[in-house]
Amino acid sequence: MKELIEKIKTEFETFATDANLQSEKGNKTAGMRARKSALELSKLFKEFRKVSVEEAKK
Repeated sequence: MKELIEKIKTEFETFATDANLQSEKGNKTAGMRARKSALELSKLFKEFRKVSVEEAKK
C-alpha cells in the first residue's frame, strides 16, 4: 500500500507541474501531459480504494 501511495504522490506532483505550466504560460503540450496524468491518477485512486477496502476487512 505504501508503494501505491508513493506512486500517487509522484503522479500528482507531475500533474501539478504540468497543469501550472499550462495555466500560467499557455503551454499546450504541458496541458496534454496534465490530462494524461489526470487519467493515471484516476486509475491509481481506484486501485487505492480497492486496496484500502481489502485492508479494512482484515
